[in-house]
Amino acid sequence: METRLRWLKAGSAFTIAVALLIAAAAIPALSAPTVWLFDLVIFPLDGAQSLGGVDVRLLCAITGGLMAGLGVMMWLVATEVFARDPLLGRALILKSIATWFVIDSSMSIAAGAPLNVIGNLGFLLVFVLPVWGVGAERQQHA
Repeated sequence: METRLRWLKAGSAFTIAVALLIAAAAIPALSAPTVWLFDLVIFPLDGAQSLGGVDVRLLCAITGGLMAGLGVMMWLVATEVFARDPLLGRALILKSIATWFVIDSSMSIAAGAPLNVIGNLGFLLVFVLPVWGVGAERQQHA
C-alpha cells in the first residue's frame, strides 16, 4: 500500500507542477515553456504557437488552476481516502481520471492536437496503475 500511495502522491505533485507551468503562461514573460509544450503537441514542431492572445492566456490561467485543483484533490484522495478505504479511493480516482481522459483526449483530437493524447496517457497511467487490482488484492487476503 505504501508504494501505491507514493506513486499517487508523485503523480499528484507532477500534475500540480504541470498545472503551474500552464497557469504561468498567462504571464507573457513566463510563457516560453508552455509555448514549447503546445508546439510539441500541435504537430508539426514549427514554432507557430505563441499564446499571444489574451483569450489563450486566460484559458491557460483557467486550465492551470483547474488542473492544479485536480492535482490537490488527487493528493487528498490518495492520502485521506485511499489510505483508509482503498476501494472508495480507487473508485474516486478511476471515475474522475477516466472522465478527464475521455473529454480531454477526444476534444484534443477534435481540436487538431491528437498528440496531446500521448501526454494524457502518461497522466492516466500515473493514477490508474497504483490503484489497479486493489479489489482483487482485498479478496485474496480475505
